[in-house]
Amino acid sequence: MPDVLRLAAFTDDPSGGNPAGVVLDAHGMSDAEMLALAARLDYSESAFLFPRADEPRSYDVRYFSPLAEVPFCGHATIASAVAVARRNGPGGLVLYTQAGQVAVRTRVVDATLVATLTSVPARLEPTAEADVDRALALLGWAREDLDPGLPPRIAYAGARHLVLAAGSRGRLADLDYDVDGLKDFMLAHDLTTVALVWREAPMLFHARNPFPVGGVFEDPATGAAAAALGAYLRDLGLVEPPVDLEIRQGDDMGRPSRLGVHIPAGRPEIQVTGAAVEIP
Repeated sequence: MPDVLRLAAFTDDPSGGNPAGVVLDAHGMSDAEMLALAARLDYSESAFLFPRADEPRSYDVRYFSPLAEVPFCGHATIASAVAVARRNGPGGLVLYTQAGQVAVRTRVVDATLVATLTSVPARLEPTAEADVDRALALLGWAREDLDPGLPPRIAYAGARHLVLAAGSRGRLADLDYDVDGLKDFMLAHDLTTVALVWREAPMLFHARNPFPVGGVFEDPATGAAAAALGAYLRDLGLVEPPVDLEIRQGDDMGRPSRLGVHIPAGRPEIQVTGAAVEIP
């Protein structure tokens, strides 16, 4: 049985944030064994690290939800980097994911380990109006519920997310969707989550992320979607890089999470920062 660590990411409180399982050395584990362990942990994702013998502080990483493997997961990346830092000390890491190479830096801030990941090149894609209407129907939303200043798009920063912006905090707070229908829609369009956001202020967003394709109703903190939102705002010209955003997620689930997003100038990657703490 591998040594399994449990950490909550994007929080300094074990009762908040998004829990992730982390296996720091998964050599010898099969795909079936990794999936079975992720299902047993029942977190939205777990990370399995394979240390590279010829590259210090470099790892191949695979991510599994309770139902399937995913190409990239932000909160499990933050949790993994903090777990490595707890064992080997803070500093830089290089993670080789199915989405590409991800650099992560860990440091201590106010006695808490904090990690910053640099995403793969992030981009925006158009989405068909018929697909938007279908997604809204499955969510129980109407076009009038959307913020006209934040149009629907598909954003990518290691995984694909449909970004839908609510026009009010109340609309975002009321989440009750067709689980099977949305899952089928997301699988058909290669979506990892639907990123539901509400803009409280120019640089402050609230988010919720349905994740039925992973066997989870909702993700309490979604680092990959946070990076994708950074690309969304940048590519639509809604922010002027370099700029920092705060995303608040998990409040409606009772697991408050805080994600910092840095959108640099002149670079396609997005940086996402958060703390992580061990779950007793």
